Amino acid sequence: SLAGMPTGEIVFIRYFLHVAVLLAFVLPTQGKAVFVTASWKLEVLRGLALLATTVFNFLALRYLPLTITSALMFTMPLIVCALSGPLLGEIVGWRRWLAIVVGFIGILIVTRPGTDAFHPAALFSIMGAFCAALYSIITRKLAGVDSASTQTAYAGIVSLVCVTPFAFNGWVWPDDTGTWIAFFGAGVAGVLAHQLNAVAHRFAAPSVLAPFSYLELLYLAFASWIVFGEPPDISFYIGAPIIILSGLYIWRRERRLARPAITARIAD
Repeated sequence: SLAGMPTGEIVFIRYFLHVAVLLAFVLPTQGKAVFVTASWKLEVLRGLALLATTVFNFLALRYLPLTITSALMFTMPLIVCALSGPLLGEIVGWRRWLAIVVGFIGILIVTRPGTDAFHPAALFSIMGAFCAALYSIITRKLAGVDSASTQTAYAGIVSLVCVTPFAFNGWVWPDDTGTWIAFFGAGVAGVLAHQLNAVAHRFAAPSVLAPFSYLELLYLAFASWIVFGEPPDISFYIGAPIIILSGLYIWRRERRLARPAITARIAD
């Protein structure tokens, strides 16, 4: 477990290995081309959003079980939908706004503000979800502009540069095998997830892949129960499905609204 290690150190290792693994495989084939970007400002902002998401998530995990942090992070599609109007110029109809409201009711059920069960660290998860939504929106803007490898490289490098000055304050080396595995596994898993996601998008549209992301909530709930001995409570079983169904409704609605535009392009 990495619970007793400084957050800055954990984040540093996560992005150091992210950059090291990526460059080891990408540089030999793409060379300097991997650093060529059409919009370095957006790449930097995207990297900062990813770093903030990671930091907030690690901070939340110090105080909350995986079931709570994961459920709150899955509010990201709701936030993306809410921000797509002012940031992307998209029109969000009343049905999707209603789904957003219902989704945030699910947040209230999971976090139970005003009760003894509420922990202020839930705000870290919500802030992480907000940053993840910004990351997703910027990714949309960069789609078709920069390659997946370029985006992954900049995201890792920007995050690594920002976190390095804080990484060695109170550095703690792992003292057992399990912690060493988690120490390196966090970085390797991060870059593999980014690359596998990029590969998946080569073979299927985002609208097809989106629902599969909710499987992560089941995986994390299982891990919380089996690995950490923290089974989900009744609020999770009630609130998490509400959040998921709200996100799936927004995905289904956006996919339906996109069909006429696709049909029109084919007709042209």
